[in-house]
Amino acid sequence: MSVMILLLFVSLMIAGGFLIAFLWSAKNGQFDDNYSPAHRALFDSTVKSKDKKD
Repeated sequence: MSVMILLLFVSLMIAGGFLIAFLWSAKNGQFDDNYSPAHRALFDSTVKSKDKKD
């Protein structure tokens, strides 16, 4: 039974560490650019020509 309590506390500490890391990265602007990465492939400015012979 004591091992289960120990594992519970360890898992809560790890989850808390991930929560702190997420909040720190969100606070420091890791997730600021919401538009360009997802739409960069849709609005590609270079067009390849099909009739170009190499």
